[in-house]
Amino acid sequence: MIDNLFGIHERALYAAADRVSVLATNLANADTPNYKARDYDFAAVLAGTSEAGGIALTRTHAGHLPPAGGGSLGAELKYRIPYQPSLDGNTVEAPVEQAKFAENAMRFQTSLDFINRRIATLMTAITGQ
Repeated sequence: MIDNLFGIHERALYAAADRVSVLATNLANADTPNYKARDYDFAAVLAGTSEAGGIALTRTHAGHLPPAGGGSLGAELKYRIPYQPSLDGNTVEAPVEQAKFAENAMRFQTSLDFINRRIATLMTAITGQ
């Protein structure tokens, strides 16, 4: 029982924390020509798989930086397909990124609230108060 004390919420916290750096990188590069927006498929991360489709990000040269987030989720960082790509080749759409950022923050807070309530329940059971 102690192995799965917080259920999926522990993994969800790690996923949301890692994803926020990817989304922030996208927003920071909104005006960079030919920058391609990237993201994790959150559902696939929680399911422990990255079979959600999309184009996998690969390093084609040793001098390229590793993907933002470091891949600690065990999931593949994918390119985001834009609704309307810009003429300079940049696929970051600020409203989409901001919405994903807000969604990610809500997922993080929800999982954190669940874990806090679980700890409070356990403390009540232990102390009897």
